[in-house]
Amino acid sequence: MSPTKTLISCTIFLLLCCTLAHAQAGYGVFDSGYSSALLALSSPVTEPLPPTPSPEPAPEYVNLTDLLSVAGPFSIFLNYLESTKLIETLQTQANDTEEGITLFVPKNTAFSNLKKPSLSNLTSDQLKQLCLFHVLPHYYSLSDFKNLSGSGPVNTLAGGSYTLNFTDESGTVHIGSGWTNTVVSSSVHAKDPVAIYQVNKVLLPEAIFGTNIPPPAPAPAPVVALDVAPVADGPNADDGKGKGKGVGSDTASRSSTSSSCYRIGGWRWVVMVAVSGGLLVVL
Repeated sequence: MSPTKTLISCTIFLLLCCTLAHAQAGYGVFDSGYSSALLALSSPVTEPLPPTPSPEPAPEYVNLTDLLSVAGPFSIFLNYLESTKLIETLQTQANDTEEGITLFVPKNTAFSNLKKPSLSNLTSDQLKQLCLFHVLPHYYSLSDFKNLSGSGPVNTLAGGSYTLNFTDESGTVHIGSGWTNTVVSSSVHAKDPVAIYQVNKVLLPEAIFGTNIPPPAPAPAPVVALDVAPVADGPNADDGKGKGKGVGSDTASRSSTSSSCYRIGGWRWVVMVAVSGGLLVVL
């Protein structure tokens, strides 16, 4: 082999070795990128999670003592709740239950107007039941009483036979307990879960005061104004005993009558004289 062919053969061999080396290096890079692509495609596609909703705000805490102290005045009913330790029970019902609470609160005048039966002879347990008789273990708005109207007795927080009857008449809520018939006169607080309504009378349960309910007092008869004609002045209107202005009026009336008679009599004489004169002239 000539030196020239040998040189060419070595050059070609070196070129082939270099090309092969470069090709192997490039193939490794390609293989790494290809593997990464295959890994990305083979991975499961995960959708983005929806945002977690923010929790609903907790209901506002309602302090029954504060409400009953400001409105009303309801100090007598509030004193009963505090003396019987029921204020804590109602506070728990109002803020720690899903049902909520509805209170019918009499004003102080409702207690002062209550003569019979008296509350002074009640035992502590009876006084508790009386207070719970003014509470429903559920929140009711004023519009909810339309559904309760005529639906039958509604249980109170006193339980058992301590029930109330409701009637809605043109938007006015009537409450009946056997002993008591009254209406909701105003809304003190009505926001779920607490409703407080003012009533005009103390609700008296039959379970405490019995069923011997006295009949309601009859309504006073309407006073009819009589149209009395004024009495005419004079002795005829006063059986001949008229005095003062009556006598003067009678005297003036008789004077007027006499004057009229005199005037009529005078005209008669004039006419007679004229006639007599005419007859004399003719004769």
